[in-house]
Amino acid sequence: MGNCCCIKGSAKCANASTPFESKVVSKSGGGGGASNNNNFSSKSKAAAAAEVPPAAPPASSLKSFSMGDLRAATKNFGSSSYLGEGGFGCVYKGWIDEATFAPTKPGAASGRMVAIKKLKKESFQGHKEWLAEVTYLGQLHHENLVKLVGYCSDSDSNKLLVYEYMLRGSLENHLFRRGTHPLTWASRIAVAADVARGLAFLHARDVIFRDLKSSNVLLDGAHRAKLSDFGLARAGPTAGRSHVSTRVVGTRGYAAPEYVATGHLSAKSDVYGFGVLLLELMTGRRALDESRGPAAELLVDWARPFLTGERRRKQQVMRVMDTRLGGQYPKRQAQEMAELAMRCLQNDPKNRPTMADDVLPCLLLLQQANTKSSSLATTTMEVPSPRLVSSTTPVHRRHRKI
Repeated sequence: MGNCCCIKGSAKCANASTPFESKVVSKSGGGGGASNNNNFSSKSKAAAAAEVPPAAPPASSLKSFSMGDLRAATKNFGSSSYLGEGGFGCVYKGWIDEATFAPTKPGAASGRMVAIKKLKKESFQGHKEWLAEVTYLGQLHHENLVKLVGYCSDSDSNKLLVYEYMLRGSLENHLFRRGTHPLTWASRIAVAADVARGLAFLHARDVIFRDLKSSNVLLDGAHRAKLSDFGLARAGPTAGRSHVSTRVVGTRGYAAPEYVATGHLSAKSDVYGFGVLLLELMTGRRALDESRGPAAELLVDWARPFLTGERRRKQQVMRVMDTRLGGQYPKRQAQEMAELAMRCLQNDPKNRPTMADDVLPCLLLLQQANTKSSSLATTTMEVPSPRLVSSTTPVHRRHRKI
C-alpha cells in the first residue's frame, strides 16, 4: 500500500497491475494474473461462496466520505498527490481537517495528511478486499495496526479507503530499496516485536491476517511498525477446530506450505509468514528472488542449510546476516533470532510457536538484552574500564553474503 502504501510508479491508474499481482502464483506464473491464483486453489465453489463478505460495510466509527470530499483532498487525484500503485488500484496522499475530516489545504495548521486508496472499478476481487478492510479495521484498533479513518462507496461504483499516513513507508523499502539508510539491529528487533504484537492481538480475536510480508508492514514517524492491508484477512477456526478451509491466496515465499498444499488456514499460517519476515530482517534478502536459482529462490530454502541445528546455527549465522548492518549486532542475539525464525518455519504447524505466549516474549527479551548491551557499550566509551571492555558483547564485522 505505499505510504499506506504502494511502490512508486506511473500515475496512470488505469494501467494498474492485475488484482493478484502480489498474491500466491505458481512458479511458472511469473508476475501472475487472476488465473494464476487458481493453480493453488483446492477450494470448492460452496466454500468460495462462504467467503464473500456482506454487500455493505458494517456500522462503525469510520467516516463515510463523499467522492467530492476525496477529490478536493487530493487535488482531483492529480499527479502531485500520487503515491503509487498496486493490485488494488492507486494510492494518493490527501489532506483533511483533524477535527471535522473535511478536505483542507496541504499544510493547514488544523489539517492531517492521509493516504487514500482507490479501487479499480473492474476488479471484483478488489471489492471483496475493500470490504474486508472496512469490516476488520472498522472494528479492530491497536497501536500496531494501521488506522483506517474512513471509506467512500457511492452510486457510481467508486470504492476508496482513507488511512492514516505512514511517514516512513514500508519495511520492504527500508530493507531492499537502494539509497535508503539501513535499519539498525535494534530497529529490526523493534519492528519484529511490533509486528508480533499486532499478530498476537489479531489471533486473540480469532482473526488470521493471511498476507504478512514486508510490504504490508508500515513505519510511522517514530518508526513504530504497523500491519496494513487487511484485504485477505479472515475469521479463524472456532468450536475447537484446528483450521478453516479456504481458497489459497497470499504471497508466494511467505505462504505456509500446508496452506498452499491443502487450503487449510490457521493462526499458525501467520506464524510461518512471520518466520519469513524474521529472515528478511536478518539477511536483507527478499522472500522470493529468482536470481538465486530454482533451489534457493525461496529465502527459506536458501537459509535452512545455514540455520538448521543449534551447532550449525552458531557457526554459520554470521554468513547469512545483512552486510548493510556492517557487523553492528551481537552474535548471540543473531543466533537467538535465527533460532526463533526456524521454529516459526517448522513444516508441521503444530510445532510452530504461538505469537502471544512464545514469539513476542522472546523478542521482548531480545529488546531488553539489546538495550542493556547498548547501554553498557556507551558506558564503556565514556568511562574506559578493562573489566567493562572485556564483558561487552562483541561486535562482528567480518561476514559476507553467500
